[in-house]
Amino acid sequence: MSLTGRISIVTGAGSGIGRSICKVLSNDGAKVIAADINLSAAKETISGLSTESHSLEINVADSKSVANAVQESINKFKQPPSIVVNSAGITRDTYLLKMLEKDFDDVINVNLKGTFLITQHFAKAMIEHNIKNGSITNLSSIVAKLSNIGQANYSASKNGVISITEVASKEFGKFNIRVNAILPGYIETPMTAVVPEKIMQQVIAKCPLNRLGKPEDIANVVSFLSSDKAAYINGASIEVTGGLY
Repeated sequence: MSLTGRISIVTGAGSGIGRSICKVLSNDGAKVIAADINLSAAKETISGLSTESHSLEINVADSKSVANAVQESINKFKQPPSIVVNSAGITRDTYLLKMLEKDFDDVINVNLKGTFLITQHFAKAMIEHNIKNGSITNLSSIVAKLSNIGQANYSASKNGVISITEVASKEFGKFNIRVNAILPGYIETPMTAVVPEKIMQQVIAKCPLNRLGKPEDIANVVSFLSSDKAAYINGASIEVTGGLY
């Protein structure tokens, strides 16, 4: 799948799914900007990439930080990315009756507000620079549909990501910017590594493929959605769960 000549930015690029997305996009020919709140982790991500790449520190929940990332991207590559991937995300799981207000706010700010800010700022830059093949891919989660106990904040944030995706796809279509969402199932990442083994075995038992997903399972779908092969896919929410039920 050729993405040669395209410029991409991936948030949450320092580990897990975000890091894998950077690798796959690079392998498919794209230049990659790895963005993460942990700059050293982002630098580690780009150290193994095969195409021109750049790392930057970003707090997706802060509009000034996002605006600076847009400008730094343009300064580096003379134009904004045409591929934008919102992969930054956090969890703060606990029962709703025990959930701290700060833990609710933190998850909403990173997962939902962060997706809003990245989408808004980078779409504006694409439009201003007359980018004609824009693609924005937002990582939601199957938890948006499962509404897991102990994940009121996370589930709400990921449902919101789907809604933002659908609205943006309608608003940006006239600019030839496509916006889609991916709903990963349970993927082998640092985020799922803290799930108790008993719970994880129950999850695997509900997956027809009888395994957890790998980060590249998500990254390959991101690359497809970013490519011309997905030129008529817009406003979609694609489950990548192994058939989890």
